[in-house]
Amino acid sequence: MPRKSPEQTILLDQLKQIAQGLGETFAPFCEVVVHDLLDPKHAVLAIHNNLSGREVGHPATELGLARILDPEYPQVIANYANQFSDGRQAKSTSIGIKDSQGKYIAALCMNVDLTLFQSFQTAIGQFVSVDAQLAPGESLDPAGTDLIRTRIDQFAARLATSPRALKADDRRALLQELKSAGLLDVRRAMETIAAHLGVSRASVYSYAK
Repeated sequence: MPRKSPEQTILLDQLKQIAQGLGETFAPFCEVVVHDLLDPKHAVLAIHNNLSGREVGHPATELGLARILDPEYPQVIANYANQFSDGRQAKSTSIGIKDSQGKYIAALCMNVDLTLFQSFQTAIGQFVSVDAQLAPGESLDPAGTDLIRTRIDQFAARLATSPRALKADDRRALLQELKSAGLLDVRRAMETIAAHLGVSRASVYSYAK
């Protein structure tokens, strides 16, 4: 194995810390691997949430070898289809790490096991499905509250923010806009506004003055 420069050693050590943090954040669904491309025969330097069955010291992947051979190889390849050895589908992202000389020295790879999420997707799809033909035209939401929420969302979007991130002055302007549109007269309007803004009803009344 070639001797590493102090810079390369520091980069690899820092990358191991990043990988640990990502692994702890996205456990147990995402495998996070650090590849030492300076030692391709024993490239796997660290592995968290081991989903692939690999071990520290395993060789570089084809992607890693491609980076070793070509410094111009794309540095970030995100969300590409992959597969674990047992056939489970995965979504992978690989990030190449270069030193100050522009040489690939490492790669940070994340492999998400899609199996569980696909099961969730199927279950959720079944759960939220409704039969519109059987609907009696009933609504559990008072008429007009959907419009209130839509107007709040539109107001926040114009300011490039979210309803709950609106500042006090913006909330006052919003309430005046809703008042001018007659939406404060809708039943449970104040309660709807408070819930959508994430504030108390008392605050909404004060903004409306």
